[in-house]
This record gives sequence, structure tokens and C-alpha cells, in this order.
Amino acid sequence: MLTRDDAAGPARAATQAANPAAALGEQERIRALRRMKVFAAGLLVFAAVVYVAARHWETSGGPTVAGYVAAAAEAGMVGALADWFAVTALFRRPLGLPIPHTAIIPTRKAALGRSLEQFVAANFLSEPVVRTKIASVGVGERIGGWLADRPNAERATGELSAVVKGSLTVLRDEDVQDVIESIVVRRLADQPVGPPAGRVLEQVVTDGTHHPAVDLVMDSAYRWLLGHRELVLRVVSEQAPGWSPRFVDRRVAFKVYNEVTRFVSEVNDDPQHQVRLALDNYLGRFAADLCSDPETMARADAWVRRALGSAAVRRAVAALWDSVRRVLIEAVDDPASELRVRIADGLAALGVRLRSDADLRNKVDRWAEDAGAHLVYTYRDEVATVISDTVNRWDAAEASRKIEIHVGRDLQFIRINGTVVGALAGLVIHAVTVLVL
Repeated sequence: MLTRDDAAGPARAATQAANPAAALGEQERIRALRRMKVFAAGLLVFAAVVYVAARHWETSGGPTVAGYVAAAAEAGMVGALADWFAVTALFRRPLGLPIPHTAIIPTRKAALGRSLEQFVAANFLSEPVVRTKIASVGVGERIGGWLADRPNAERATGELSAVVKGSLTVLRDEDVQDVIESIVVRRLADQPVGPPAGRVLEQVVTDGTHHPAVDLVMDSAYRWLLGHRELVLRVVSEQAPGWSPRFVDRRVAFKVYNEVTRFVSEVNDDPQHQVRLALDNYLGRFAADLCSDPETMARADAWVRRALGSAAVRRAVAALWDSVRRVLIEAVDDPASELRVRIADGLAALGVRLRSDADLRNKVDRWAEDAGAHLVYTYRDEVATVISDTVNRWDAAEASRKIEIHVGRDLQFIRINGTVVGALAGLVIHAVTVLVL
């Protein structure tokens, strides 16, 4: 029949094979534990031999000192046996006997795990402890000193670039397009655009920001008319009645062309032309209607929803994302790209400023403290449960073995001290007894 140690043996062997350094450390601890056990047991055997010899010496008519030696050896044996029982009871049942409150670690493994979890959470994962530790590190000064070195700034830029490239490579175009449409496009479609657009348009008209656009349109129209004279004449002539003479059509077309050209030229050259003023008045009224007229606002919202829901917008979103991703990947993949050079320059400049600006360092330190405190406050219980969960997954015998390997050597000093202190106590008690009685 397999024992618990036999069943845990293959798993332990697999763990040691996967981590040779840990296996060597564990073997060294086992050897040290065995040496201490042998030494503690040797003291017990020594005390027993001394006791037998001293008692025989005393009963054979030996001097008074024989009684003192026998009493000290007897008390030493009692102390050694008592402390052996106490230390052994932590890990297993002494001599295999079902004595109550023994084999404490195997039988109360879960409770010990919970207690250790609460202890760590209260004394190590507390906000004051974390803040004190982060404050002692000097986060701002360390980051500044590291980033101020140009190779380090370039290294940080390379790491950031690798993260960005990996993220962009993993993301699917369809998923990103869906996110953009759901977060940006659909939110815009759900928002009323009339009042915001009206306020913007009102400010544009008030500031005259649209005037350069009007100038551009009129100048382009004038230049087009000058460059397409024959086309305009032909179009006007074709609209004449069929019964009118051709020379009359031609003269009328010339007249129309000249008047249109003159009109466009006047509008283009005169900033206070009636057409420009009429356009300003129209845009002002339209801006007011967008802010207050329900029908105008409803038409504006409907137009925006139709535009944002069109296939053209979806194609534009896909094309925009494809272009942005391609440009970013090319930029982050090239160490000499303008983007990476600027990022490295910025990080190096930040490092220099952190080294020279005490106020900025203090701000970074406070940000680090606040971030650490927030993480501890928010996730302390989840982090601490790692302890109890790990202990609960351990086999009881394996858990006892692990703990004994790590702390058993030091616990053997309890047995050694018990032997020595017991012997001294027995010697004192025997001396008092002889002197008083």
C-alpha cells in the first residue's frame, strides 16, 4: 500500500527536475535538518548514559556529587523528551499515537493558511506599510537617473514599441472597427448635434472665420469662368429657343457670360458685398435655428444619423484604422523613425528634469505612493488569498514536510536547549532539596 509520502514522491521528483536549483537547496536543508536531529538525539542519549552511570555510582557508595550529576542528567532527559514531543507534534503524531492536539500542521493546514493570510494582509499588505516602503525607495529620483542615460531611454522606447507593435498585430481589424463604430460613431449618432453645431456656427459667423472659405470659393469660381469661357458660351447658347437666330444666341451668351463674370468678380473683390452680407445673415439665422428650432434640430439629427450609418462611413473608418495601424507599425518597428527618436528624446528629457526638479520628483513619488496604496486597498484580499489557496492545494503530509524542511533545523535548538536547561533546572532543584531538607 502506498503511503502519502510515496504518493507525493513522483510529484516532488517532477518539481525538482523542473527546478534543479530549488532541488539542490532543498537537499541541503534536509541534510542540515538531519544533522541537527542527530545532534539533539545524541544529547538525549548522552544524558541517559550519564544518568545510568551516575545512579550506579551513587548506589555503589559514591560521593555526594554523584547524586547531583544523576539529578541533572535525569532532568535533562525529561526536558529533551518533552521538547522532542512538542517539536514532533507540530508535524506528525509522536510514535504514531493518536494523541489529541498533535500533528498540528497536517490536521489544521487550512486554518493555518487562513491565519497566515490574515497576518500577511494586516501587517504587510497595509496602506501605511506600502506607502512607507515606496517613499523610502525614491521612485522619482530612480526613474529620473535611469532615463537621463540616453541608452536607457532608447531601451525603454524599444520596449514600449514592442508592446505597441504586439498589440497592433494581435488586434483584428473587424474588432477595432466594431469598437470604433460602437464607441465613436454610434455615440455621435445618439447625441443631438443641433445645439452644439449651432453654437459653433454662431461663433464662426461672429468671428468671421468663414470668410477665407468664401474668398476661396469665389476666387476659384472667377478663375474657372476665365478658363472656361467657350464652355459657358456653348451651354448658354444651347438653352436658347430653336427659332432664334444663332448670332442673337451668341450675343446673349456673351452678355450672360460677361455679367456672371463681373458679378463673381465684384463678390470676390468686395468684402462688404450684398451677397456676402446675405450669406452672413443666412448662416446666423441657421445657427439660431439649430439651437432653438425643433424642426431644424430634428432635420440636422436625422441627416447626421443617415450619414454616420452609411456604408461610406464604415469604409472610411476601416480605411482610417488600416492606415493608422500601418503607419504606427512602420514607425515603431524602425529604430531611426521620427516617432521613436522623439519618444526617446522625450523620455531622456523627462529623466533630466526629474533629476533637477525636486517638485516634479515629489509629485512622482506621491503618484507612486497613491498608486501602490490604491492597489493594496483594492486588491489586498485577492492577493492574500493566494496564500490560503496555495496551502489548501497542498497535500497535508507534503505541506508538513515542506515546512519542516524550512524551519525544522531551527526547531531542533528547542530540543537542545530543553536538554541543557532541564539539566540545569534539575541540578538546582536537587541542590535546593539537599540543602533545605
